[in-house]
This record gives sequence, structure tokens and C-alpha cells, in this order.
Amino acid sequence: MSGKLAILGGEKTRNKPWPPFPVLGEEEKKAVLEVLDEGRLSYFIASVGKDFLGGKKIQELEQLFCKYHNVKYAVSFNSATAALHAAIVACTVKPGEEVITTPYTFTSTATSAFMHNAVPVFVDIKPDTCNIDPVKIKKQISPLSRAIIPVHLFGNPADMDEIMEIAEDNDLKVIEDCAQAPGAKYKNKYVGTIGDCGIFSLTENKNITSGEGGILITNDEEIADISRLIRNHGEAVVAGQKKRTYKSTILGWNYRMTEIDAAVGVEQFKKMDSFNNVRIKLSEYLSKNLQDIDWLEPPTVYDGNKHVYYVYHMFYNKEKTGIDRSSFLEALNAEGIPFAGGYVKPLYYNPIFHENKPFIFKHYKGNATYEPGMCPVAEKCHFEKLILTPVPRPTANEADMEDVVSAIIKIDENLYSLKNKNPSNVLVKS
Repeated sequence: MSGKLAILGGEKTRNKPWPPFPVLGEEEKKAVLEVLDEGRLSYFIASVGKDFLGGKKIQELEQLFCKYHNVKYAVSFNSATAALHAAIVACTVKPGEEVITTPYTFTSTATSAFMHNAVPVFVDIKPDTCNIDPVKIKKQISPLSRAIIPVHLFGNPADMDEIMEIAEDNDLKVIEDCAQAPGAKYKNKYVGTIGDCGIFSLTENKNITSGEGGILITNDEEIADISRLIRNHGEAVVAGQKKRTYKSTILGWNYRMTEIDAAVGVEQFKKMDSFNNVRIKLSEYLSKNLQDIDWLEPPTVYDGNKHVYYVYHMFYNKEKTGIDRSSFLEALNAEGIPFAGGYVKPLYYNPIFHENKPFIFKHYKGNATYEPGMCPVAEKCHFEKLILTPVPRPTANEADMEDVVSAIIKIDENLYSLKNKNPSNVLVKS
């Protein structure tokens, strides 16, 4: 036995705090100071004759993304949400048309369609990866369908071969949401390079960060050109004029990244593979050392894929423990181990999909609905099965992961006592 559970009065497995995140070093500080010393925080306004391509750090960051992914174009934004919005416009989705995606993702994957007066159509997820289920995509295609946004959730690649086949058969664009998966691979191809374009996030809690920021990558010149216009008010500088002359051809926004953000992003990008390798090593340590806990199922990673573990997720089986998920998480948290239940509620539970329907659907003539029960796998995953933790990060080590393992084993050995603390639970495992 590993001793009495902390929630029942025993000693905690872990008393010290978890290592801080994000990982910022002297390289990031030096890069920011270089920008400040130069005295130019944004070059977009002054870039006469350069088509508003941004300053040195912006262009360096974009070039790093191009070279790493072996793509022709990269366009920086002040957020991945902005990049998603630009991608929908650049992929020629029109108001009133449909964008197919998963309900089990961050809000802006779907609301980026609303930003263009298009309509998200939700497709249920696969129970093993929590990624969009290609088989179910086919059932949701309509004459209004124009694009698919697969999400590589938690850093684990979606089933891109099947998705691309469906897209090609139905003349649909594919916008890969790689916000949680920089450096991940699907069958030896980097995510973001398989569809028409890929979107990455550089917000503070991601695998790499610039504080806030997003990147769109593509091999399609038109998508790149339109995206650059959208990030810059829809305006371009007309070259060859004596005075600065602006030409506005489409509706755009101020989605520009600053030189300071880009400077941090450049240094973080250089460390991305090493950061990801730590995440992979620590996550695989957890999976290996928890494999004998028969009421937990580790992440599924298909052969040939590379998972970069934005977070580490598992599936909890209350039928085998007799303890509901909330009771298990309460006991685990009491041991000093930060796991949570679910990720986000399926997006169609949010008020914006109900209360704003008259405005959002102004241009819409289709049949999309947003009702509980429409994606049962996602709902069961969120409300009953999924548990996740961010602790396998580059600042942690195997000793930290051993605390996670020890706490879960301790709970496994005390299931009967934990059940008695909550008599409403029905014990299954003896």
C-alpha cells in the first residue's frame, strides 16, 4: 500500500509547485532588446514598395516557418484566431456557406466562420483520439459546404488522408488547425502542409510562444496574398508612386504582429523541436508507467504519426473503479497532481450558437443545428471519460512525472476507501 489518501487525511504525494511555464531564456530577452534598441516596433506602415511585408523579425519568423515546413509562404498574424479568419476568407468561403469542423475544440475554430458570416457545421469526434471523425464528415456535406477545418487536438494529428479524399471528391478547401500541434507529423508529413493551408498559434500557453500570435502557412500564392491583405486593413501600397498611395481592394482588419512578438517567436521557434522532444519523452513515460492501471487508457497515437502533447490526456473508466470521475479527480488533485475533467464543452452548448442566431444566420439558407445530443461521442468524452493535464512540459522532468504515477497508483490501491468516502459510488473493482 502507498499510504492513506491525502483527501482522507494522509500525506500528499507532492507538496512542491510545478515548474513554471513558458520557458523564456536569455535569447528571447536579447532579441527583444535588439528591437527596442532599433526603435521600430512595427514596419508595416512604413514599408513603401515592400507590399506591407513587415519588418526584419516578422520576415525572419515567416521564413523559419517556410523552411521548416518546406512551404512557399508563411503569413504572420497577431493571433491564430485572426489567421483562421483570414484563411476562411482566402479559401473563398462566402457568407451563408458552410465550414465543417469539430465541436470539440477552442471557440475560434468555429467562430472564425461567423466572423465572415459563414456557418460552422459540427461533426462528431473519434473516441480514441478526440479528433474529427472522417466517416461522419460525409454525412454533413451539403450544397453549401465549402471548407473543412480539421483540428489536430492536443498535438495529435487528425486522419488527413481520409479528410483530403473527402475534400477532393467534394471540391472543399481544407484549413488545418494546428494551434496545439506545431511540429507534429501525420505519416511523416508536418501538419499544416497537407491541406490548402495550416494555422499555428503562438499564444502564451502553447508549445512555443510569442506572447500572442499566429502563423498561416500555404503553398497557394493566392491564399498567401489575400491573407496578407486581410491582416493589413485590406490595403496595399502602390509601388512606384512619389507619394505613399494605398489601394484597398477587399475588407481587411488590423491583424498585424509586432516586431517584439516576432522577435520572441523567432527564438522560441528555434527551440521548438527540443521543447517537443521533452514533451514526448515525459508523456511516453506516463503512458508506459501507467499501463497496468486498467481503468485508465493512455493517448492513442497511430503508427507513423508524431504527437507533440500540448496536453497529456487519458480516458477514465468509472465502470472499472466504481468511482465517478469527479471523485477520482478530487482525490488526485488533493495529492498535488493537476488533472482536470474534459477539455471544453462541445461548442454548440455556448450561448452564441443560440442567442445570436437571427444575426449570424442572416445570409444562411441551410439546415445546420446546434442542439445537445448532436455529437454524442464528444459529449460522452467531455462529461464522462476525458481527463487531462499540462504537466509534461519542457520545464518538468521524469521525477515530476513519477509523482503523477505514484499518486495514481496510490489511488488505485485505495479505491475501496475512496468509495466509502462517497457512498453513492458503487464499487466494481475489489
